[in-house]
Amino acid sequence: MKNKKEYKKLVKLIKKSKIVFIMNHKNLDLDAIGSSLGMYSIVEKMKKEVYIIIDEEDHEAGVNKVLHEIEGTYHIIKSEDLPIYLNKKNKKNLLIILDTNKKGLLQSDKPLEYIDKIAVLDHHELGEDSLTDCLMINEEISSTSEMVLNFATSLNMIFSPSINTVLLAGIILDTNNFSLKTNSDTYYSAYTLSSYGGSTKKVQYLLKQDIETYSERQKLLSNIIFKKGIAIAKGTPNVIYRREDLAKVADTLLFFNDVEISFVIGKISKDEIGISARSIGNKDISKVMTSINGGGDTYNGAAVFKGKKISEVYDILLETLKGDAK
Repeated sequence: MKNKKEYKKLVKLIKKSKIVFIMNHKNLDLDAIGSSLGMYSIVEKMKKEVYIIIDEEDHEAGVNKVLHEIEGTYHIIKSEDLPIYLNKKNKKNLLIILDTNKKGLLQSDKPLEYIDKIAVLDHHELGEDSLTDCLMINEEISSTSEMVLNFATSLNMIFSPSINTVLLAGIILDTNNFSLKTNSDTYYSAYTLSSYGGSTKKVQYLLKQDIETYSERQKLLSNIIFKKGIAIAKGTPNVIYRREDLAKVADTLLFFNDVEISFVIGKISKDEIGISARSIGNKDISKVMTSINGGGDTYNGAAVFKGKKISEVYDILLETLKGDAK
């Protein structure tokens, strides 16, 4: 565990606070919700009042399953209602941000206006849009789920089987079934979660996919451009994809021979085109995505364009890749 000192600082911040708020990135995934539930449990065991901030109504299937199962057992609020729950003394409020360090990717930036005391736990690389003036715990690790498990281990805390299951699902999701960002510590974390009741059968249930959605994703694989280790898939203009669908196709492309980097371009709303990018780690994907106003780290990245066509975004990507893709 590389961040023992930072974890001790986080413990002090929690102990000095009366109310703790937990927030994640937009488009919640299983790593985000799993790490939130784990952190919630830690804070609750430290006898603090704790809330999870979730503004979005629409979630990917696995997150919907988790939220349905925990309904009524966790305090989940919207950012617009935050002032109702704040302690009158600002220094008694703490905001813990999980699974992102970028202001632009947060569920909402409203909590940043109300709360001065902030801590960030994230496994993604820092960038120009990263939060500053806060406790930043940033590890080269598989997932935020693994980070939260490490934090709990440093406090000699054990999670319930249900939380361990979602944390395990978060690790499996973010490592693409242990094919990326995986080392002996990752496997040991998975072993630990399983040892304390994390159910691999339940993880399979959380990761199950809708047949129609899967079918639409498979169609993306029929339109692939492959050049010099780079695979690019393009969606059809008349189909709106979920961001997580683009991401899963980008993951899939990495399993093909000689593919080191993958990009998937598709319509994600009426006037938005999204790019999801993945790398096996030999090339830093964040450099490409940052240059087109996106973000990410060595392994994962994304960008969104408004008012453009898929073909135009494809041309922008090719121009950015320059000699690598032309």
